[in-house]
Amino acid sequence: MTKLPDILLVLPLIVPMLTALALLALWDHRRWQQAVSAVGATGLLVAGLVLLSSVWRHGILASQMGNWPAPFGITLVADLFSAIMVVLAGVMGLCTAVYSIANIGVSREQTGYYVLLHFLLMGVCGSFLTGDLFNLYVWFELMLLASFVLIVLGGHRRQLEGGIKYVTLSLLASMVLLAATGMVYGAAGTLNMADLAMRLPQLDRPGLVTTLAMLFLIAFGIKAAIFPLYFWLPASYHTPPAAVSALFAGLLTKVGVYALVRVFTLLFTQEVGYTHSIILVIAGGTMVSGVLGAFAQTDFRRILSFHIISQIGYMVMGLGLYSPAAVAAAIYFIAHNIFAKSNLFLISGLVRQMEGTYRLKRLGGLYASQPLLTVLFLISALSLAGLPPLSGFWGKFGLARAGFAQGQYLIIGVSLLVGLVTLLSMLKIWMYAFWRPRPGRRESRPPLGLWTRVLYLAPIVLLAGLILAMGLAVQPFFLLAERAGEQLFDPGQYMQAVLEAR
Repeated sequence: MTKLPDILLVLPLIVPMLTALALLALWDHRRWQQAVSAVGATGLLVAGLVLLSSVWRHGILASQMGNWPAPFGITLVADLFSAIMVVLAGVMGLCTAVYSIANIGVSREQTGYYVLLHFLLMGVCGSFLTGDLFNLYVWFELMLLASFVLIVLGGHRRQLEGGIKYVTLSLLASMVLLAATGMVYGAAGTLNMADLAMRLPQLDRPGLVTTLAMLFLIAFGIKAAIFPLYFWLPASYHTPPAAVSALFAGLLTKVGVYALVRVFTLLFTQEVGYTHSIILVIAGGTMVSGVLGAFAQTDFRRILSFHIISQIGYMVMGLGLYSPAAVAAAIYFIAHNIFAKSNLFLISGLVRQMEGTYRLKRLGGLYASQPLLTVLFLISALSLAGLPPLSGFWGKFGLARAGFAQGQYLIIGVSLLVGLVTLLSMLKIWMYAFWRPRPGRRESRPPLGLWTRVLYLAPIVLLAGLILAMGLAVQPFFLLAERAGEQLFDPGQYMQAVLEAR
């Protein structure tokens, strides 16, 4: 008899898979594809919320596929951290599905865009819910396949160039991940993460475990775009349509961050003074290099692409500080950044649709002509920079407070300086695109239709509302993040949930 935990854990995988299969059956019916895609994304969000509610009330859920006992079978497991990430994937899936109806265009819709979108969401949720390293690799490969085709879909030269860079570095990361996974199996005889959490501390070769930790840091670091492994991201994320860029900015790099947090709080905790100090240095380098790259750009989306990198540094900072409070702040920051960064990409797409360009020097006058869009931009941009009382402030405040508790004043100073430069780069967009008069030499474009405008604005308004909610009603969101951080620092709960039958 199927148990409720089994259903709740499988639903975030089944819903996008069934949606993708239904979309294949509706290949020649574009309008039906749009509707089914939106309904499927809504179903994924509902499944994620139900899963999160159940984990909050009942604790960590685990299920063994095919009734094979752990660690021999395929394990699905959800703690608060993974359940939060599934909910965030559902939010971004819904926003992207609605926005895509107006943004993607007929040619891409007719060549499988929505099918790829939902297979990508399936891979993302699988990465969050898997309980063993090999299946994490499998879900990563599904994401790689779907995301590569989404980047190059349309066949423009710039997309192909960005897609080649993206897939080359992603394949390199996959090779390192597969090699590291094989070495872990050779050393410990298992790939189940709960079982590994028991066996790795018992190995009498601490040098080997530390080496394996560094290999996983490289593999997941490429996928998370940390310093100095980030150079593929700004060369590729600005090339596809805005809907795809927003989805990638919101989810793909965060899967890499999720994997780093998972393995460096559950598996590789034997040499924290060494491994997590390296992670903290990498966090500082990621912040600085990303924000300096953003400040030098004059293209709306390229600025945002570099800021993906700098914001990843804050998330990795929480892991490097390695305390329940720091990891909780990092989890809160991940949620904030997904909303703020994705929303800025969606706003850039709407600006491109209205003005015909992403180049700041050719933009202007949006403050006067688009007051609602101006407000929505300011909410997202100021939150990204960390101004109170928006969500970005509370995430950075939590990280700084955790850093002060450990006396890590240098990384706190770096994070504050990077926040200031982030504000300056957001002001650059504001001054060029919104505040200054519109350049007189450009021709006016026809206004968007009412329905098209609604489709563009609805996801932007939703994400801006979530940013405000996280900032103005911070306590429940931070409480959830704190509970998730406490679970991560009590791996016994995770091991007991997965290995209970044994």
